[in-house]
Formats: sequence, C-alpha cells, structure tokens
Amino acid sequence: MSSRATSRVGQPAAVSKGTPLKVVIEVGKRKTAVARAVVTPGSGRVWINGIPIEIYPIELARFKMMEPLLLAGEKIRNSVDIKVTVSGGGVMAQAEAVRVAIARGLTRFVESEELKQLYKEYSRYMLSGDPRQTEPEKWMRYSARRWRQKSYR
Repeated sequence: MSSRATSRVGQPAAVSKGTPLKVVIEVGKRKTAVARAVVTPGSGRVWINGIPIEIYPIELARFKMMEPLLLAGEKIRNSVDIKVTVSGGGVMAQAEAVRVAIARGLTRFVESEELKQLYKEYSRYMLSGDPRQTEPEKWMRYSARRWRQKSYR
C-alpha cells in the first residue's frame, strides 16, 4: 500500500500526523456556466482555471469574482486556498458562477452563521444562485419571442 493518504468518498484525507485535512467542494451555476470550487487550508491564493485571480484578464469579471473574498475579510481570505474550474456560458455568467461557488465554499469551510448572513444581506443571489435561464429559440423565428414584421398594406 502506498504512503499517500487516501479516503472514502465524502470524507477528508488524513494528513501524516493523523489530523484530518478539511477540504470543501462547492458548485455555483449561472445560466449555462458551471463553476466548481475546491477550498483548502492555505495562504490566501485563488486560481480560476489555473490563472491567479489577481491577473485575471477581464477586469469587471475579476471584481465580481472577488466580492465574496473581500466581504469575508483579511483573516478568512489569508487562511484558505481556492481552486476554481469554470466552463460554459459567457464571461459574466462564468464570473457570477465563480462568485457563487466561492461564497458557498467559504461559508461551508468557515461554518460561520455571521458570514452567511453578511452574504445574504449584500446580495441575495450570492449563496442561492440566480435561477433565470434564457428562453429557447422557437422555429421560424429570429429569437425566442420575435416574429416577422407584419404589414397591412
């Protein structure tokens, strides 16, 4: 048997000293974008698809993704590492999916009711997600609702 720590599904792997390593995996969704966040104890580093969040190329999306980290505070932010993989959707849908995944992961990792309440007061969709979806396009139309223009003369 190998010397690496293994675990059953749903249980954290044991560190060599015998203390459990807390790992939280959370999912955030927005439209067709799906983000999976893995929160582990660390030194405050956050990666989005392998890119550090500080140098994420789209500035507006970066600010949206950093909201739960900034609200959580310096103490919590510097005690965890977060790795997020996101796929599907557009740029802002991905940013909001990442935002939801990070917020859910931090609240479950810290297990603080105060942090949960803070997120709910700031934005009701930060923990619950936004259920709105785009309506599918109908046949013989240009979009979901638009029909050809009608002329009477």
